[in-house]
Amino acid sequence: MQSFKDRVVVITGAASGIGEALAQALTAQGAQLLICDVDMDRLEAVASGLRARGGRCLSQRCDVARADDLMALEERAREAFGGVDVLINNAGVGLVSPVRSLNPDDAHWLIDINFWGVVNGSRIFLPLLQARPGSTIVNLSSVFAMISVPTQSMYNASKAAVRAFSDALREEIRELQVHVLCVHPGGIKTRIAKQSRLGDYSALADSPEALHAQFDQMARTSASQAADVIIRAVQSRQSRVLIGQDARMGDLLFRLFPARASAWVAGIARRQLARKLSAVKAQR
Repeated sequence: MQSFKDRVVVITGAASGIGEALAQALTAQGAQLLICDVDMDRLEAVASGLRARGGRCLSQRCDVARADDLMALEERAREAFGGVDVLINNAGVGLVSPVRSLNPDDAHWLIDINFWGVVNGSRIFLPLLQARPGSTIVNLSSVFAMISVPTQSMYNASKAAVRAFSDALREEIRELQVHVLCVHPGGIKTRIAKQSRLGDYSALADSPEALHAQFDQMARTSASQAADVIIRAVQSRQSRVLIGQDARMGDLLFRLFPARASAWVAGIARRQLARKLSAVKAQR
């Protein structure tokens, strides 16, 4: 797929972050879009902006945790465009909570979106995709599929599941000429931290605002930079792509020291947090 001109692309979670950046970049390349999200106010603002630039963009509310919503999205794509060339399973959420105090409802909420949203999106759209040889499914995983850190157990688990699912799906549908790309971003400047559900975060920060500020400091890659990497990976039919220096470093550590990588990264994070907390206390 050397050009996205007139290609039909479906993007979940497109109201902000990487999804929004992908919508903007693909519109500039002449793609036809069907974008969805649960935040309709932000989604419509994105869609209106794309149409004002001359793009063909349809929008629809879709909760990817609900298979019925994804089926309605697939029906809209079939009726409006007659098919799909690229499905980007981008929608995702965060949850900060130690396992000992984990709320099971929050855990199911995250898994239903981050994992089952990818599974059902891929499954439901596959007939449309296989009708267009050379089509692509893009699944958003994370560097946390390789490196696990405290208070992120459910997020880690969901993204590792996306990685394993994508690897199996790729082999299952290889003969259908539908490609599968699994994306592993590091820290990306998006709204995911502000939209995350929070359990006991006391080991990390003394307020949600401080927690969000920590994430913003660690996120070194912009959403538009991430979108550019994903688009190039689709065009070159890569099976796996890492986004950001932090993702590349985390992946390298995991490859070299699979039994120790998570402990080392968590230890570095604890020391950095301790220094920040000490500096804050000293200023008071």
